[in-house]
Amino acid sequence: MGFRRLEENLIDLVKEQQAKLGFRPEVIRLYYPVSTLNHFFGSEDTAEEMKVRLNGLGAHMKKTLGEVRVTAKGDRFCFLIPETGSVYVHEQMKGREFIQDLVDLVGTHGCSLEEIRELFRQWSAKPVFEKIEDGDFDWVFYFADGIPDRYYYCFKDEGCHLIYHRFLPEDYAELQ
Repeated sequence: MGFRRLEENLIDLVKEQQAKLGFRPEVIRLYYPVSTLNHFFGSEDTAEEMKVRLNGLGAHMKKTLGEVRVTAKGDRFCFLIPETGSVYVHEQMKGREFIQDLVDLVGTHGCSLEEIRELFRQWSAKPVFEKIEDGDFDWVFYFADGIPDRYYYCFKDEGCHLIYHRFLPEDYAELQ
């Protein structure tokens, strides 16, 4: 289960990168703290224990993302996805996906929170919009039923534009 959740998240991050930057068949490096990796596996591993756990990763993802390599420095892990992995993700995209619409909308000059709310409503009958009082972000939006995805999108009004950061539900809970 943990490898599958990690693989889905790696794919989602590659999709987001491709939505922002466009597709290129290229090597991609993605970084995770050990705390986030523990969420995928339901574990409380130290960095050393996580290194051992991830030894089977390459074989698990070979058919999708290719020979993914993992390195670690302290409690920060780097996942190197080969060019074949970026191509795989691009080829698996079937029509528009939510992340593409969100990236396009947020990249539009003058984009408003109300427009983003409307986008969430277009993609789900169960969007949730919550005001945040922590200072780092103004709002969190997510889909109560996990459709089309289970991420928490935190938005900040920077004055001249809106920015967002996407979190796993477990990572978001740790912020609170």
